[in-house]
Amino acid sequence: MLQKKINVLVIGATGYVGLDLIFLLSKHPKINIKYLCARKNIGKSISNFDKRIKKKLPKITSVKKVNWAILDLVFLSLPNGEAQKLVKQIYFKYKNLRFIDLSADFRISNPKIFEKNYNLKHKAKSLIKDSIYSLPELNYLNINKFRIISNPGCYPTSI
Repeated sequence: MLQKKINVLVIGATGYVGLDLIFLLSKHPKINIKYLCARKNIGKSISNFDKRIKKKLPKITSVKKVNWAILDLVFLSLPNGEAQKLVKQIYFKYKNLRFIDLSADFRISNPKIFEKNYNLKHKAKSLIKDSIYSLPELNYLNINKFRIISNPGCYPTSI
């Protein structure tokens, strides 16, 4: 049986983490990259920013141009404080959409501790309970129960 490809959006495509993510996703046989979003460089090819990316991919576009209904998964490679705002806007409109956040926005379950550590007020406090902070290899039985997956950063991952 032929398995459906996962339709993916990467937001923060031209940043350091976003480019590495796109490089890896572009080689995955079950991933269909539908959109690459950034605030700048609209209309440019992602290969302008990373010569390792050989696959023909969509040009960089604005988040405002995204057709959310065709997506399965959104990777958020944004500065701390930005992913939570976007997830809050979209989460209840598209019930089948899942999010993998590569920032710290959903890593801390207590908004007061988040604010103390990042000097930012959490803009999606009600969604923290709908997120999980984990690596799939360590929590594969529970991770599918959540639509927001918060990835650990480089330090906890390396440990």
